[in-house]
Amino acid sequence: MARTQRTVGARKSLILLVAIIAVMIGAIGLSATKFGQPWTPKLALDLSGGTQMILSPQVSGSEGEAISSDQLDQAVEIIRQRVDGAGVSEAEVTTQSGSNVVVSLPGIPDQETRDLIQASAQMTFRSVLLEGEGTPVPEDARQDYSQMDADPPEPASGSDPNWITPDLQEQYDALDCGAEGDDAQEADSDAAAVACSADGTMKYLLGPVELAGSDISDASYSQVRSGNGTTTTGQWGVNIQFNDDATETFRQITERLYGIYGMNQEDPKAAFAIMLDDEVLSAPRAEAVVANGQPQITGNFTEDQARTLSEQLKYGALPISFTIQSEQQISATLGTDQLEMGIIAGLIGLLLVCLYSLFQYRVLGLVTIASLLIAGVISLAAIVLLGWGVNYRLSLAGVAGLIISIGQTADSFIVYFERIRDGLRDGRGVPSAVDHGWLRARRTILASKAVNLLAAVVLYFVAVGNVRGFAFTLGLTAIADLIVIFWFTHPLMVLLSRTRYFGQGRRHSGLDAASLGAVPLYRGAGRLRDPEDSPRLRRAAEVEGPEPPDPMTIAERRRAEARRRAGDEPSESRESESSEGASNV
Repeated sequence: MARTQRTVGARKSLILLVAIIAVMIGAIGLSATKFGQPWTPKLALDLSGGTQMILSPQVSGSEGEAISSDQLDQAVEIIRQRVDGAGVSEAEVTTQSGSNVVVSLPGIPDQETRDLIQASAQMTFRSVLLEGEGTPVPEDARQDYSQMDADPPEPASGSDPNWITPDLQEQYDALDCGAEGDDAQEADSDAAAVACSADGTMKYLLGPVELAGSDISDASYSQVRSGNGTTTTGQWGVNIQFNDDATETFRQITERLYGIYGMNQEDPKAAFAIMLDDEVLSAPRAEAVVANGQPQITGNFTEDQARTLSEQLKYGALPISFTIQSEQQISATLGTDQLEMGIIAGLIGLLLVCLYSLFQYRVLGLVTIASLLIAGVISLAAIVLLGWGVNYRLSLAGVAGLIISIGQTADSFIVYFERIRDGLRDGRGVPSAVDHGWLRARRTILASKAVNLLAAVVLYFVAVGNVRGFAFTLGLTAIADLIVIFWFTHPLMVLLSRTRYFGQGRRHSGLDAASLGAVPLYRGAGRLRDPEDSPRLRRAAEVEGPEPPDPMTIAERRRAEARRRAGDEPSESRESESSEGASNV
């Protein structure tokens, strides 16, 4: 019954693996035929070439001001984080001559990526004066601008309506945030401004800048907790940490806004707008006075929206704008020749592993070859799908990781097969040796792959550039190896051990106990014992005692009696003779 259950479980594992491979190949085929995606992995800059853009930086709001090395380093780091966040893998961001930033991207970047790289990311915080839908206000609903005070009194705070001038009100009413090319004016930090939301659905009339993005120390996102702080509400929020200088300023702002909020929660002047590149990312209302400089923005955020806003807050405080000084297509730094050499090296390594497997394990080596091929199919399909999903690109370092994984994958099969052979040498049958060998090999394989995965994860997060590509493929192939050994190699061995050829350990099967130098009573360490010296016979002798001598015949008793009378031997001669005879057997 137990062996029948193992056979059924092995078949289910093989069916599951076939289904996984079929789904991966089906997804690749569907994307290639319906959406025009390539069948092959996307290649990184060092293998396929790409686009190189030289960016000329400038401090925003300052004409001709020199860029410091710290500002340039900050720009390089933020641009690298933005590019990685946009899914552009294996990009290179460096400085040139201490004055420019060079961005090299695989392939041809789209307009969204270009805009992301060029964005000055001037983040500001302004009080909201008016808000409404992003469509123009109808003519009959607009105010009479002639009745407005053309020279209002000096505003007392950022929320003072005296910031609104007739020209500003007219611009706000006529603004259409959804119209193509109809943008709000460039915001002046010391005056009120009109702006649209990032999605174009809302428009705002805002007071002057009261805080800058550079005042943010950190930003993150998490689920919103209840009032007692012990449970979560299921909603997502964005957490901001202001620096020491801005903490007091923000306390005064929230104190003013909270006073307005307490009188009328619908009053737009109770809101505080977060702007990035003259667009409003969010305009939350102040529901409390924040004295510690650690506000939390809540609302109907999804997890992705909260993550995006937190990254914009965290990486958006870049006081530098960029212009593309030059842009050109660059060829591969290593080229197709190096890629072909890498592929040839991988094929040679795979061939040598296959030859060794056939020499060492005979027909059983075909299981190793099939397992390696399936592991390769899973790894390649995963790289193709990741290229479409997260724009992962395969670099030459990644190819090196794939080549190294051939030997590491073969190690798992060698450990497993040797444990099976140990069972055969101990006198087990093939089915029993397979089951027992798997229990022993599984622990070793899991420990080995855990070390590989740990090394790959640490290397990926610590290293930069192409080394991360090596670490990624190393970890990916380790996972593929575990999938294959658990859902293909072991189930296939269970089924083969139930066949006549492998189950009986035929010659050249790789499971022939006689060819392994084994006998049913193999003691181990190269020593064979006498079958009469088996533990079973020794235990029986200890329980039953020494075997009694055989009884004498009548003729033997008469001869023995005659010898005693003649004095030829003692009375116990027959017993001694019998004992001596027994000891010489």
